[in-house]
Amino acid sequence: MTAGRRVLGALFLLTLPLLTPRIRAADEIQYYASLRSLVFDFDLDYENEYRYFYARDPQGLAGFKATFLERREPDSGRHINYAPLGSGLLWSPFFLLAHAGVVVARALGANVAADGFSFPYLAAVSLASAVYAFGGLLLVHDLLVRETGLPDLSAALTVATLWLGTPVVYYMTIAPGFGHATSLFAVALLLWLTFRARRLAEGGSARAYLGVGLAGGLCGFVREQDVLFLVVPAGLLAWDALRSRRLQPAVSRALGLGAGVLLALLPQLLVYRVMTGAYAPSRLVTRKLTWWSPHFLEVLLDPAHGLFFWSPILLVATLGLCLWTWRRRDARSVLLLGALLLQVWISGAVESWHMAGAFGARRFVAATPLFAFGLASAFTAAGRHARWLAALAIWWNLSLMIQFGLKLMDRQRLEWPRVAVNQVVEVPRRSLGAGWLFLTDRERLAREGP
Repeated sequence: MTAGRRVLGALFLLTLPLLTPRIRAADEIQYYASLRSLVFDFDLDYENEYRYFYARDPQGLAGFKATFLERREPDSGRHINYAPLGSGLLWSPFFLLAHAGVVVARALGANVAADGFSFPYLAAVSLASAVYAFGGLLLVHDLLVRETGLPDLSAALTVATLWLGTPVVYYMTIAPGFGHATSLFAVALLLWLTFRARRLAEGGSARAYLGVGLAGGLCGFVREQDVLFLVVPAGLLAWDALRSRRLQPAVSRALGLGAGVLLALLPQLLVYRVMTGAYAPSRLVTRKLTWWSPHFLEVLLDPAHGLFFWSPILLVATLGLCLWTWRRRDARSVLLLGALLLQVWISGAVESWHMAGAFGARRFVAATPLFAFGLASAFTAAGRHARWLAALAIWWNLSLMIQFGLKLMDRQRLEWPRVAVNQVVEVPRRSLGAGWLFLTDRERLAREGP
């Protein structure tokens, strides 16, 4: 194991105490309900899961009740669930191991419910998210070393900065029930397999691109919009075919890629057919899309909700990616930048582009591998100042997490200059007490504050 990987492994162990095994938000409930229903009920009817979580927080989940318990899919009459099954699939080995452990514990006399709702199941899913995201970060580290020639420790600094200096750490630990940790893993795997296939003799075989396609389908299986990351392998295939002027191997690879995507997405398409009455996502979601993306710039630059205001280091990474693309002017860099622009486009096309109530621009967690190439370029240009940039980014993000958790800020948006003042006045004053309660009594911390 390299020194950089050892550093990242140590950081992973240090962040594990932050792991919070709770399912609270509407999206988390949807993801979790899909897995629990399949394992325990062998069906796609989520009413009992929804009622279980609603009963534990009826005031906080009043909006959830109105949407998911009182409304139904217009074409199938089933309870609504917008979450794809991919996260549940990735969580399932951990979930099943937890169930086996609970069954054994009960046989030995332990008083723990084997119902799919008790603490061991939530802990297993939460740990799964952290492990998958960490695996994705290791793949990103390997990508930087192999594809850019970045030194091992420099690549580790880049990865650690994106990990701790953006919402990645939040959705790995504090809110692991969302699909963002698993989406980071899926996208990192897609890019890692893509560049690996391309490095093989004569651009890779159809079998190698079948694997790339399976990873691309997994991206869409975890979060539908992540299927747009397939622009990278598809674009590279087209570019290599035009450059080599060899049609037959290009067609073979393209067929392998397409077959992999279809195989990976087939279970989700069948679930769509049951849930929505069509081989497509719910009309209740697609009707909220405006394809010309009216909020494209606001997604990035809105002071209350914009990506660059929540995570300023991602502005540095984006500028670095643009600079890297301009200098290289090759298919790889252009397609990575294009993939990022597609994510901005799809986020700006949604009515809920602002993601109010979420910590940061969570829809961009999956784009972490793209930002990594840009931040590596920016850090290289910054030289010895890169460490200070990294420290500043990490301080800003972790302090913002404390503000968010302690409700020192409007959790629906950033308020300037209040949030900036709190970073240097309120957060240091309250951090010690909050940290102690976080480790010893999180429910009291959430209820009363430090």
